[in-house]
Amino acid sequence: MPDEKKIKDMIYSTFSEIVNSIGYSPVHGKILAALFVNNGELSLQELAKETGYSSSMISLSLDFLEIFGIIKKRKKPQDRNLYIKLQGDLLECLKNAIIIKVKKSIDETLNEFEKNKKDISKLSKNQGIKTQKTLKILEKEIKRLKKYIDMLSEIKPP
Repeated sequence: MPDEKKIKDMIYSTFSEIVNSIGYSPVHGKILAALFVNNGELSLQELAKETGYSSSMISLSLDFLEIFGIIKKRKKPQDRNLYIKLQGDLLECLKNAIIIKVKKSIDETLNEFEKNKKDISKLSKNQGIKTQKTLKILEKEIKRLKKYIDMLSEIKPP
């Protein structure tokens, strides 16, 4: 006879793989899966039980998710437990997290290219021309990607 806990864990793990594919840990994926399945809110203890992770492991991961606006932590006046609630639409939150990560990478790359331009000026004429051409081609593509990401950020999930 199948074990319900094992089946549920497999389902959470499968969902977690999607979140993992965009750069988050399996813990983040299981946290989101558990919150999504449980109407968007659980106490820290319930979340630990639901995911199979310790409260301390969950707590560390929650800080990261809160920074990206995916979850909100709060305490209810009637008890001392910490509650975690999904903030807004899950797809919108995941989209925003992806866009933030890609934009950060683009900005870092463009900044690095600016530093490279200074180094290129120190090369011999032939080396400098070839390297400058390489940089311009790649910089153009990164800027195209930036425009595309800006357009994607305006699109609302279905």
